[in-house]
Amino acid sequence: MIVLGISCFYHDAAAAVVVDGKLTAAAGQERFSRIKQDPDLPKEAVRYCLDKAGVGINDVDLVVFYDKPLTKFDRILTGYMAQPFRSFTAFRKALPVWLSRKIWTDHVIHKELEYSGEVLFLPHHLSHAAGTFFASPFEKAAILTIDGVGEWATATYGIGDNNRVKLMAQMNYPHSVGLLYSAFTYYLGFHVNSAEYKVMGLAPYGQPRYADLIEEKLVRIHPDGSIHLNLDYFTFHRGLTMTGQKFEKLFGRPRHAPETPVESFHEDIAASIQAVTEKIVFAMARHVRQQTGLDKLCMSGGVALNCRANGLLLKESIFDDIYVQPASGDAGGAVGAALYVHYRISGDDKKLQPFFGLGPEYSDAQIKHFLDKHAIPYSFQESGAAVAEAARQIANGKIVGFYQGSMEFGPRALGFRSILADPRDHRMKEKINAAVKYREPFRPFAPAVLAEDTAEYFDCDGESPYMLFNFMVAENKRDLLGAVTHVDNSSRIQTVKREDNPMFYDLIAAFKEITGVPVVLNTSFNLRGHPIVNTPRDAFATFCSGGIDFLLMGSYLLDKEKVPDDIITQFAFSKGYD
Repeated sequence: MIVLGISCFYHDAAAAVVVDGKLTAAAGQERFSRIKQDPDLPKEAVRYCLDKAGVGINDVDLVVFYDKPLTKFDRILTGYMAQPFRSFTAFRKALPVWLSRKIWTDHVIHKELEYSGEVLFLPHHLSHAAGTFFASPFEKAAILTIDGVGEWATATYGIGDNNRVKLMAQMNYPHSVGLLYSAFTYYLGFHVNSAEYKVMGLAPYGQPRYADLIEEKLVRIHPDGSIHLNLDYFTFHRGLTMTGQKFEKLFGRPRHAPETPVESFHEDIAASIQAVTEKIVFAMARHVRQQTGLDKLCMSGGVALNCRANGLLLKESIFDDIYVQPASGDAGGAVGAALYVHYRISGDDKKLQPFFGLGPEYSDAQIKHFLDKHAIPYSFQESGAAVAEAARQIANGKIVGFYQGSMEFGPRALGFRSILADPRDHRMKEKINAAVKYREPFRPFAPAVLAEDTAEYFDCDGESPYMLFNFMVAENKRDLLGAVTHVDNSSRIQTVKREDNPMFYDLIAAFKEITGVPVVLNTSFNLRGHPIVNTPRDAFATFCSGGIDFLLMGSYLLDKEKVPDDIITQFAFSKGYD
């Protein structure tokens, strides 16, 4: 049985193919279109997934959409009609898109994908729930999903048991943890639905001075973790912005102008909403543990990508173990939708679904063809020698683009499409933010560490292969790991095992042999405003456009100093902004 899952039309469009219960391929549309968080129908991602599965569109038994458009449209109309005059501008902008495309999702899929079979629709949060439980290593677990909003639901909890997922309760729009956090994202001058992680990165620089004010005026937190927003202070439910004048008056300052320096006030605002969010998530988790009686938890939804909250929740020991779906945003809904339908129809027992090896992969022959076609100079080395040379260059203070194997699915680069550097150099964080990523100086970088050495460097005694939890850097290692130790001494770590990514593991091991340190700085292979690279051309263009010194693509090592200026000019693109 072949099931194609699709998520699109809002942000982070993606596709996933499940063949006889195995998640065979998954990819985000942005990696092909090069439009960051591309919301459109993921035609290219679908084509890739089907190609990897070795099937055509007419071989697909079912297409499953991760959302129920008509139910969502009902919620939008209900909201607009509640305040027709204040909502008219937003309503006028939204209606044409809905009437021309979104409510006709099945027709769009049939026409634009040339698919003639059945299209099913799954509730948004059920897709999230299935996506995290069925990808988890647990046979039975509690499930908690938290995001902005699906159809009506903004958070749900339930139970996953072998091949079944059952949701038990939900919290409804407009009361939403995700929208509350996004309102502060907007107020701080960042882009909603794409830059919430900036608020998370900024929070440790400040103090939660406004947390009590937020709870007093903006959000009431109930013992079970459900919340009630005071809508007088928000505009997302009736307009095109998240907050307005009353919100600004509450904090005594106007919205922070995008692309301008942050001040201590903005740091404190970020710290405050982060603290309130953590309080809500912890209350939800305690309630879910009490209601389900289960000691393992699966999480998904955009709020589940808050690594700081995840790390603290793990330390709270409310649950013995926690799994977070690596693509917890809307993209992962495509996976959940496909897996849910497979298990529902087949009745098969649950299978382990590792999140590696799902994306496109390019062979040495394909990489060489691209390099030779454009007369790009390179040196060829067997994989072991190439990795050793890359490790040596990192130890010498160089920044290396690392392009190997199958592209990751989800927002984190895990050593397949990564930029790597020396974590010991305190100046490296500033250098990469300014000259490579072209992003804000407060943004932290993550360490990738050999799994067997993790406990010596971080307060983590388990695994964190998908970079979804924050841990504290060991006190005696903080000076050593200056480039990856955040201002609060935390790090969003990735533990690396050889079976998950042999070349990346070998590179870190080679770096350890040279320096004695089993850790490298790992950040995603992209510039600000651009998606993570997919093809060899994407990787080379990014190499030409930022301050990366070396690029290792497969077995081919490129030294920027040896690449002619006219080639760099030909491929370099504008930096862009997200």
